[in-house]
Amino acid sequence: MGHVLAVALPALLLDQLVKIYVKLTFTLGERMVWLPGVFDIQFIENEGMAFGWVLPGIWGKLLLTGFRVGAVALLWVYVRKLIAQGATRRVVVSLALVLAGAAGNIIDSLFYGKIFTVSTFGTPASRVFSGDGGTGYAAWFQGNVVDMFHIAVRFPEWFPVSSWVGREVFPPIFNVADMAITFGVVGVILAQWAVQPNRRAGESA
Repeated sequence: MGHVLAVALPALLLDQLVKIYVKLTFTLGERMVWLPGVFDIQFIENEGMAFGWVLPGIWGKLLLTGFRVGAVALLWVYVRKLIAQGATRRVVVSLALVLAGAAGNIIDSLFYGKIFTVSTFGTPASRVFSGDGGTGYAAWFQGNVVDMFHIAVRFPEWFPVSSWVGREVFPPIFNVADMAITFGVVGVILAQWAVQPNRRAGESA
């Protein structure tokens, strides 16, 4: 499991460092342009799942967080099983990225509501234990996931679908954890494609 942790822990640490920095320095909705028309930082908080899907009410939030924790636990067991079965390094590394990404968003849901004050459109959050007298913005297991990366590229005028012209190519705002999950899933798919020719050749033989 050493090479799994060697991949997962740095990805998890980077995710949390970026989130904490944004949470403590950006006001809600604040935007900082890095590459005009291409990429910027825009702080939002995601109360639910990917792309803003939400399960209503407190129990919906608790159910979602519980599902995330259970999924990470099962993935951890699955990765250990794959290693024991001699899975390729590419598959194991890819799943380690998925594990790190899922764990990163779970940390937000579990703890951020208790360790940070509320972010507003005019004031950044602060740490509850910083001595400023602030209180957490949510109970345990009910924190929001911090998102910040925004791809600002839009469909050009020459794009053949006229109704898409001027729209953003990829509107969702995401974070390092989401990137790790995406790269991990793509890595698993590519690894499976790579073994298909050998598998077909073996079946033919």
